[in-house]
Amino acid sequence: MSDMTGADLVDLDLSADTKEAAARALAERMAAQGRVTDLEGFLADVAAREAQLPTGLDGGIGIPHCRSEHVTAPTLAFGRSARGIDFGAADGPADLVFLIAAPAGADDAHLTILSSLARQLMNAEFTDALRAVADPARAAALIRGEEPAAGDEDSAERASADGEDSVVAPAAASAVAATAPATGEPQPSAAPEPPFRIVAVTSCPTGIAHTYMAAESLENAAREAGVEIVVETQGSAGFERLDPEVIAAADGVILAHDVPVREKDRFAGKPTVDTGVKAAVNRPGELIGEVRAKAARGEATAGGAAGSAGTAAATPVERGGEPGEGYGTRLRKWLMSGVSYMVPFVAAGGLLIALGFAIGGYEIDKAPSVTDHFAWAQADSWAALFFQIGGVAFAFLVPVLAGYIAYGMADRPGLVPGFVGGSIALTVNAGFLGGLAAGLISGAVVLAVQRVRIPKALRGIMPVVVIPLISAAVVGFLMFVVIGKPIASAQEAMTDWLDGLSGANAVLLGALLGLMMCFDLGGPVNKVAYTFATAGIAVSDPSDSAMKIMAAVMAAGMVPPLAMALATTVRARLFNAAERENGKAAWVLGASFISEGAIPFAAADPLRVIPSSMVGGAVTGALSMAFDATLRAPHGGIFVVPLIGNPLLYLVAVAAGVCVTTALVVVLKGLRKQARDSVTRDPGDADPSTRTPGAKQPVSA
Repeated sequence: MSDMTGADLVDLDLSADTKEAAARALAERMAAQGRVTDLEGFLADVAAREAQLPTGLDGGIGIPHCRSEHVTAPTLAFGRSARGIDFGAADGPADLVFLIAAPAGADDAHLTILSSLARQLMNAEFTDALRAVADPARAAALIRGEEPAAGDEDSAERASADGEDSVVAPAAASAVAATAPATGEPQPSAAPEPPFRIVAVTSCPTGIAHTYMAAESLENAAREAGVEIVVETQGSAGFERLDPEVIAAADGVILAHDVPVREKDRFAGKPTVDTGVKAAVNRPGELIGEVRAKAARGEATAGGAAGSAGTAAATPVERGGEPGEGYGTRLRKWLMSGVSYMVPFVAAGGLLIALGFAIGGYEIDKAPSVTDHFAWAQADSWAALFFQIGGVAFAFLVPVLAGYIAYGMADRPGLVPGFVGGSIALTVNAGFLGGLAAGLISGAVVLAVQRVRIPKALRGIMPVVVIPLISAAVVGFLMFVVIGKPIASAQEAMTDWLDGLSGANAVLLGALLGLMMCFDLGGPVNKVAYTFATAGIAVSDPSDSAMKIMAAVMAAGMVPPLAMALATTVRARLFNAAERENGKAAWVLGASFISEGAIPFAAADPLRVIPSSMVGGAVTGALSMAFDATLRAPHGGIFVVPLIGNPLLYLVAVAAGVCVTTALVVVLKGLRKQARDSVTRDPGDADPSTRTPGAKQPVSA
């Protein structure tokens, strides 16, 4: 690691108050050494990684890190803060901050060294030494491993004496345990009880830090608990697959990951704890205890009970909520699972229906079935075909919503009762509210059935016969007899309320939907507003109010990316090269109603971009409702303008919101630039001798 860090990359008096300021201070040292070519572009990559998952760890450690095309060589900068900086750790601020930068194409050797540092951070002697060191050169030597921390010799001896055998190479430990009775005094004939064996997989989005820290933490906890563990780290340097014999001999599995586990089906049929990677870093002992308890109860992952006939597929909510998450968080994940699978049906069906109207006019819904009459040369026949295909696609919306909500809760066993319940919701006119209820009930019923202890001989038919039969019967009974009609009444009442909206109430609703569409740019809140709008038009004859809501939602969703594109055009100097390049793509994404086109800007500067986008979205949503613009298509952006009622005023509403957001972003970023320039000109820094060696003055955006 000698070429990755040095005294010039160490700041033992880091004065930053926020994680963004800390990253900037350390990144400026990297830039001063020529290791970062574009400071703002690199910081945007760091912010994007931070937005995926907080990088704070228990024990006062922050490890912001990323892979970036703006990094010339793998680099590590270290800062020590007296006041502490919040990096999102559960136990409070971090006083030790490691900024790890890897080039986009870093080779395996460098990544292996970085992973070695990540493991070192689990060593208390190492972190204590960094807190006590007074010289940047010594701190750099500690990080490089050239100067051992107090107690390192002893810990190294312990690792070589028992760590490698008992944790890293449990097969060897088993051999030692098996042969131990042969030495010394005669032993009883009964063989000693074998240790509990665990296999684990750790992975994080970048595969640099958390992946290896979680592995080290699990190995240390396993050693203390007296169990054997083998960890497969699926990191940036690739991964070495666990030996199938080791997996077969394992008594339990721990999957600590924030990205999908590769070849997950290898672990089917084992007692499994499936959680996030930070849980393995912060509370490995609890995870080991949890998997041992599952093994004692005979619990196994779905799919294993049925043998190898199939593998457990990954779902959008693989874990149904990590330990410690509240019910509200898990409920949101379950609902988003259903919505994510429903949206493609909405887009395809809605656009086909809109295309049918565009070609054949609004009377096309009265056309006869194309199976009875279809003329290849007549435009009306093609219009009727598109309309009827779209109608069939729309008929799947509620069943798909219900089915995949249940799928998110209970995996594949939830699909049958979910789809059945969703179809019954349509039959009893319970609509989307009925679909939501059917999905949640289906998932709950399947989970309840799975908790029943059954003889091993019957486990093979559970996922194929027993669970689908019982769950579909229970859900069908509840939807037909108990809750279907009350939900249908509630759906009708909501529809009547929407039909009655007019004037100020409609404008306020448009503003609220605009705020929601721009709050998280494709996230859960955005999806709630979008689903609310599409639910209104997912019928054969949507009301005028429902089409106004759809128009307002799509208009507001176009604002953030278009505004970012405009801002990078009119004030390019406020954005780095990467953002200016993203701005070119944002023109197309915004025009196509893809709100996610603004995410790179929001990730890099959320406090300025998101509020500005929300204000512009609210303006557009309110104006769209005030102009009585309507829309039958659920997607398409400017490409479905011919299908919009009052299209000219609709475009005015979009343009107004874009201008408002652009103006706010330009003003706020301009104020930030002025503030940074004033800090650069601070008289207290006028004497060069007072500056930290190797530090580079702030670079403006």
